[in-house]
Amino acid sequence: MGLFDVFRKGLNKTRTFISEGLTKIAAGAGKFNDDMLDDFEELLVRADCGVEASVDIIDAVKSDIKKSGNASKEAVIATVERRMLEILGPSKELEIEDGKLNIILLVGVNGTGKTTTAGKLSSKYKALGKKVVLAAADTFRAAAIEQLKEWGERTSTTVIAHDQGGDPAAVCFDAIKAAYARKADVLIIDTAGRLQNKKNLMDELAKVTRLIAREAPDANCKSLLIIDATTGQNGVIQAETFGSTVALDYIGITKLDGSAKGGVAIAISYATKVPIVLAGLGERTEDLIPFNPNDFVKSLVEE
Repeated sequence: MGLFDVFRKGLNKTRTFISEGLTKIAAGAGKFNDDMLDDFEELLVRADCGVEASVDIIDAVKSDIKKSGNASKEAVIATVERRMLEILGPSKELEIEDGKLNIILLVGVNGTGKTTTAGKLSSKYKALGKKVVLAAADTFRAAAIEQLKEWGERTSTTVIAHDQGGDPAAVCFDAIKAAYARKADVLIIDTAGRLQNKKNLMDELAKVTRLIAREAPDANCKSLLIIDATTGQNGVIQAETFGSTVALDYIGITKLDGSAKGGVAIAISYATKVPIVLAGLGERTEDLIPFNPNDFVKSLVEE
């Protein structure tokens, strides 16, 4: 199964939601009128594409219709796809540089799948022959520490962990030293699910980033925000809030297969301009795949 097929299968709920909505809007009509376009805009909002992005997309449709005079369903869908691709930006991958330590700092609220993503990434990099170290810097939840240790056992990966309630920065300090000592290629740091209204926790995250900059100045350090697609527009708020504390390099969206709200990727890209590099489309390790904007858009809106 190719990546497009994986996207298509994973986004089935969202595509069905949009397709059925479009059928109701355009049933028997040869072309779209203004009322139908307004209904289409509402449909995109309900698919969690976000109000601002949905208005932008339909405005582009109206502009193209005005220029070309073509208001057919095919022309409308073509403009929607084009504008969505422009919003998502070019395809990018989680960058791993050879010959140096690569640090991936996973951030996000509890329940988004950060720890699972850490484990899946470890498995993928190990399969590529990379030396990996995992850091259990989510010291607020014993379950997170144990879950990461399980991934370590499953993938034969070193896990650096302290007791629950310990200092996350101290875990990161030890993990960086261990990664350098073992000549690791990748260090994946799993941080606590920091609630955006908990200033002290966000301050600790900032402390961790300062420590990494001090202790691993030559490392290729990238921050990766994990967002649960099923949280809808709250994911946009999370992205904006974390972006005010950490310079976000990448975004990964999990559970895209879990609801008809897969359009949230559009809303997040429109609001943050941060590239989405990972898509979670299932429970298995192989269901965490590179995010391909073209495959995503075609899987989202093509019948």
